[in-house]
Order: sequence, then C-alpha cells, then structure tokens
Amino acid sequence: MNDSLSTNATHLIPEISQLLERQLAVEASFSGTLEKVSPNARASARNLLHYLAVRQLDLRPLQLKLIPMGLTSLGGMEASSMCSIHAVFRALHSLAGLPMPELGKPPVDFITGPQMLHANANRLLGSPCGKRAVRIMVTMPSEAADNYDLVRNLLESGMDMMRINCAHDDAAAWERMVGHLRRAERETGRPCKVYTDLAGPKLRTGPIESLGRVRKVRAIRSPRGAVLAPSLIWFSTEGRTEKPPEGVSEVILVSAGTLEGALPGCTLEMDDARGKGREFQIISSTEASALAQADQTCYFETGANLTLYDRSGEILAKGSIGTLPEISLPLSLAEGDELLLLRDGRQGAHAVRDEDGHVLKPARIPCTLDAIFDCVKPGERIFFDDGKIAGRVESRADEEVRIRITRTGVKGGKLRPEKGINLPDTDLTISALTDKDIADLEFVAKHADVVGLSFVRTPQDVAELQERLRSLGAEQVGIVLKIENRPAFENLPSLLLAGQRWQSFGIMVARGDLAVEIGFDRLSEVQEEILWLCEAAHVPVIWATQILETLAKTGSPSRAEVTDAVASGNAECAMLNKGPYITEAVRFLSGVLERVEANHLKKHNLLRRLAISEIQA
Repeated sequence: MNDSLSTNATHLIPEISQLLERQLAVEASFSGTLEKVSPNARASARNLLHYLAVRQLDLRPLQLKLIPMGLTSLGGMEASSMCSIHAVFRALHSLAGLPMPELGKPPVDFITGPQMLHANANRLLGSPCGKRAVRIMVTMPSEAADNYDLVRNLLESGMDMMRINCAHDDAAAWERMVGHLRRAERETGRPCKVYTDLAGPKLRTGPIESLGRVRKVRAIRSPRGAVLAPSLIWFSTEGRTEKPPEGVSEVILVSAGTLEGALPGCTLEMDDARGKGREFQIISSTEASALAQADQTCYFETGANLTLYDRSGEILAKGSIGTLPEISLPLSLAEGDELLLLRDGRQGAHAVRDEDGHVLKPARIPCTLDAIFDCVKPGERIFFDDGKIAGRVESRADEEVRIRITRTGVKGGKLRPEKGINLPDTDLTISALTDKDIADLEFVAKHADVVGLSFVRTPQDVAELQERLRSLGAEQVGIVLKIENRPAFENLPSLLLAGQRWQSFGIMVARGDLAVEIGFDRLSEVQEEILWLCEAAHVPVIWATQILETLAKTGSPSRAEVTDAVASGNAECAMLNKGPYITEAVRFLSGVLERVEANHLKKHNLLRRLAISEIQA
C-alpha cells in the first residue's frame, strides 16, 4: 500500500463522515414532511434531502482531493446520494487500512435510484417511441380538433404525449382532439398520453385604442415604383362568405346586393379612407363573391360606399364595405420613457406630445391581472414581451402603476396587446388556480392523463390542485408543476416534496418565462440545477419552450436549435410547439435524440454550493 495514499485517505475520512452525519441530520429534521409523502416516493424524498444536505456545501475542494486517488468525484451522485457517500467512505477506509464502521442502509443504491426515476417517468409520461429514452410532447393547434389525419401523422412520426393548452379553444374542441388521438391509438397500436396545461392567471397587456376599421391593400412594385403584380382582392357578401382562391391579397366583405350582376370586365368604384377614388377590375365572379385586381394602393374603411358598373359604364348595383377588423398600432417606447400600466377594463393609448415632441401624457396600456396593483412596489423590475422591453416601477396608485422604461431594442420597443408581463421581484399573493382552471379540471378529470399547473409558486399551490383533483375523484391524473418564475425556482425543493405526496408527479422547465424572470445569463445554470434536484428526487422532467421552433414554423432548423435539441436529452421529455412543419419537427427530434443517447448519459459535475438547497422544515 502506498504510504502517501494511505495517509491522504486517513485525512479525508473525517470529511466524508461529516457529510454522512449532515445527511442524517437533515433527514431527521424533515421527519414530519416525509410522513406526508406518498409511500412509493418516500425513498426518493429521503434521497432528495440527502442530496440537498451535501449541496449546501462547496464540495469542489473535496472532489479535487478524491480524483487523484482514483475515487469517484461524486459528480454523478444525484440519483443515489447517500450510497455514493458510503462508497467513498468504504474506499477510504480500505486505502487507509482501517476497519469499516457499521453504516445504515441508504434509501436507494446505484441500481434502485435510476430505476425509480425510470419507473416514475414511465408512469407519468408513458413509454417512449422507438429506441430513444426521451419522450416527445407536441402542442395541439386548433385544427387538431377537426383534422384527424394531423393527429394520426403526429402519432406515427413519434409523438408520445399530446399537449392541450387550456388557454386556447374550449372543452368541445379538446374533446375532439382526444377523440382523434384515441382513434389513432387503436388504428396504429401506439399509445400516447394526454397532457392538459391549465392556463393559470393571465398576466398580459390589454387592448390599445383603435385607429378605426381600416385595411390597407397595395400592389407589388419594383424599386422604381413600377407595378410588378396587381393586388388581388376577394369581395365577398357578408353572411355568404366563400373561400377565396389562392394568391388573394385581402378578403373584403361587402353588403348584400353590392355584387348583384357582377361579371368579368365589370368595375367596382369607391372613395377610400383618404378620399382618393379607386377602381377595381373584376376578373372572375361567383354567386356571392368577385375576384378583382387593382394597381393602386387603397385604404378600405368600414361603411365606404361602393358602386358596380358594367362594361358600358352603366350602374348595376350600389352597396358598401362591410365590417372590417379594428386596427391599432403598437406603443412606441424608448429608454427613459414613462409608461402607465392600467387596471383591466381600461384602454391603452399612445403618448400625447406637443408640437415640439414633448410628452404631455405618457403612453398607457392595461394589464389583465388586477391583483398586481395590490402587490407591486416602487423599485421593482418589470418586463414585457419575453423581456424585449424592460422597466422599473416608479410609483403605484389605485388605478395605475407608473413605470420608467430602462431597456428596449436598438430601434426602440414596440409594445402590443396580448404580450406577456413578468414581475420577477414582486411577491404576487394570488392562487395559481383561477376560476377558469377549476372549471377546466372537470374536463381534465374525464379525459387527461396528466395536468400541468401554471404559475405555481408555493407548496400551497400544489396542495390546492391535489385537493381539487381528489374532490373530482381524479387521483389517477398525474401532476406536472411548471417552473416558470423566480419563486418557483427558489422554492423548488419544497415544491418537489409537496409534489411527492401525489402518486404520479413531474416538473416542466418553462424556459421562456423563466429566462426573463431569472435573467438570460443565468438560464443555462438554472436549467442544470433544476435537472440535478429532480434527478435526486427521481422526478421526471419535461424540457419546454422553443425547441426546434424555427423548424416547426419554417421547415428548416437553425444550428443553435439543433444544439438545444441535443440538450433536451438530459430530460425525460421534450416539448415541441405547434407550427406548419410540426410533423417534420417530431421526426427530426426523434432522430436527434436516438443518436445522442447512443453516446450520452447524465453528466458528472463539480459540486459547488447551491443556494436553492437551503430548505426549511
């Protein structure tokens, strides 16, 4: 035996012994919490506590001492934390030539720990398709309610979970989606889980004042202004709208009788919203519609008068432009501007300026969640539109919050309705379950395999969802907690222990909102921490937000997206969003994951102190 090796081993034994004592002490302090955990998850909960105990310390100096001795660096200890410490403890005693003291049995070992994670993933997410271990979840577009072939194609391409976003469509449409899936399962012999995502509190920007019901249509022109292709306009009678042909620039509804007698060669004339006379040459027609072309730009306005002329110039009919959608321009914001955030029900408006450009009234926009007006405080940060626009709260009143814009894009910021709002510093004392969510749980109880809880922040949010499901007799429905805000990340250990009271449970990393809340510079680090803690708890993880988004939308992935898709192999499930090329995206991701898994297993890491490992019993 090498004397130096023996001496080093002897010196390290007390350090390892202290780690074991720390693990046991933390477990003992949570004995009451462990009693509430589901019996089949109790060993996993104990392993999580053992992992948290050692991650409250900086283990990097110890790791650097173990590696030269040919021992494990503890970098892959998540799934079997105490067993890993036991292994090092035994090895050190052997190297030191010392008798091994009696050790208690750890809750899991190197075999049973990973097996528990595997079993929990299969229970919650189902078995993956093909040779890969990572499942693929796909968000359903609205058309999936009426397009069976779309659902079947997704299933055959490798979809393992159907995601229904309860923020869109309604229960009748969701039921049709599920019906298509169950039919496709029977016909293909491939099983697939149904995941329903509760909408949660809606924290978004509200409407901006309308500029009227106007629609601009223009021809395609060369750089010199010559008309390269006229605009094609499909005039269709209100109440009798017909599908337009391909290549149409715009569909314009008209009043009944306007197109009576319209034939190719006829002309429609009108004065547009600017008072400019415009002509439209009819090139084809049906009983209730007419296809026309125009070389000049036209601003259509609801109610504008139309006159139909035959080839000789005789009037055939008169009518008017039907109801057009309201239009509103986004708010233009620059660094240093003021913005007023209004209570829901009020209407936003652009800044009012004098002739010299000085602001007389700042821009204003409503917020869909009135609860923030009771919680937000001066000095707190606020982000809009996935962090594209940043601000800081200056003051709060009963009806409005005054914000100073601190960051926009190089060319300024454009803030539109229905854009997300993030308040990472604000303590929002509201329930994660809205009245709509509670109503939607009735659908979940009847049709879903898994339900996702949005806006979760505290263990109380988890307990409320569990109680609602129990009251509906839906204990068989799995629960997924969406980690999408700073409090959820900071409370992750407590959320994991609360979730382990349920028979089937997982975590979703909602990286879009999470990046805004904790900072894009920290996202990679935070993702890793979530994966570590979930592996220690043997809780499966769904990797979400913008995976292969460009591929799903355009048919071609970016290089960065492919790298990100590879990273999703560290989770148990990867979520794809909807898009015209979603079927191709499923096939592509499935192939990537199969190839990556042939060369990759969970990473080994340096174990610095984790701030989120501090947890109160």
